[in-house]
Amino acid sequence: MFVWLNGALRTHDEARISPADRGFTLGDGVFETMRVVDGRVCHLPRHMARLAAGGVVLGLPVPAEQTVQGAATALLGANGLDNAVLRLSVTRGEGPRGLLPPVHATPTVLLTAVAGVFTVSSVQVVTSRLIRRDEASPLSYVKSLNYLPGILARQEAERLGAQDALLLNTHGRVAESTISTLLVATDAGLFTPPVAEGALAGIARQIVLERQLAREAPLGVADLVAARGVWLINSLSLRVVRVLDGQELRVDEAWTTRLEHSLCQTA
Repeated sequence: MFVWLNGALRTHDEARISPADRGFTLGDGVFETMRVVDGRVCHLPRHMARLAAGGVVLGLPVPAEQTVQGAATALLGANGLDNAVLRLSVTRGEGPRGLLPPVHATPTVLLTAVAGVFTVSSVQVVTSRLIRRDEASPLSYVKSLNYLPGILARQEAERLGAQDALLLNTHGRVAESTISTLLVATDAGLFTPPVAEGALAGIARQIVLERQLAREAPLGVADLVAARGVWLINSLSLRVVRVLDGQELRVDEAWTTRLEHSLCQTA
């Protein structure tokens, strides 16, 4: 398998990143995970806009969309992939010891690809007792390389026999799951927590809002228990939440079908 690293295709075994790279030592960087259908990167401009926004927060330059598109085309061709999952990682590159970044950083840019398609499944979910989303922190709105809070919450869910964990914000309202946007169906329609509640501005989330399938509203755990249906969405999957904290939830199959149709579109 090939990867694209700093402007060149390299085999997986040949690719090397410096031990002094701040992405490795400090998690200093951002990333995007993108779906590829029939050789086309889905929603690339949206992903690049979010990557750039994260770069602004961190003071980190990111590659141009044209560069990433060219790299993706070369990488997919080299690996013989038409339907795939791309991961674009951008770190600040090498730096000396300490937290302060170097004045003139040279970012490390890595693009990897594996075979993959959009999936629909059912999951059991628990509410994390370990991790909260800090809606006041700018890092809550950056898809950074430091995913330790999500890892801890996912391990917590695994210990309890669940496949994901809901993350509450500091006010006890629901923000998102460890890797997905939350959608909740009520008699009044479909809702998702506002970004101001600590939710990452997901690409799939943008799509359902722009297509007027959902609206924003603060949500508590009780709202999920009483809902007609609960889903977790991201660029790669739609997951129906059937059990929350050991309690079975209702499932709205009509909404599941509608969401699957909308999210599987690649435009």
